[in-house]
Amino acid sequence: RLLDLGVESFLLTATLEAIVAQRLARRICTNCKEEFIPSEEQLMELAMRPQDVGGRTFFRGRGCERCNKSGYKGRLALFEIMVMTDPLRELIMSQASTSVLGHECRRHGMRTLRECGLLSIYDGQTTIDEVVRETLSEE
Repeated sequence: RLLDLGVESFLLTATLEAIVAQRLARRICTNCKEEFIPSEEQLMELAMRPQDVGGRTFFRGRGCERCNKSGYKGRLALFEIMVMTDPLRELIMSQASTSVLGHECRRHGMRTLRECGLLSIYDGQTTIDEVVRETLSEE
């Protein structure tokens, strides 16, 4: 995006150490939190199949007075951190595509917003619907 705004690639590679992307997802209300079995459609939105679920437990908020019947109370940060490496600097200087840059970042261990969201789902902190809503642009 900075390159699209006219910032020279040599300035980016010389000054950037990392880039952080963040989304705030709603947190499941702990007062009305309940287990549920996600539909096949919900799993497909996460690029998962029923056989990928294994023994995982999924949660949602039923809705109560504490959460104003929403099933959610509070927020949870989903984030990804792209640490600038020498190979990444070279790709930026050569004006590589965003998909190539993303592949290089993931190859070096970067967790995407969607992956961070999946971990939050597995930890019972947020819902499938929230992660899909907040990370829709990654698809």
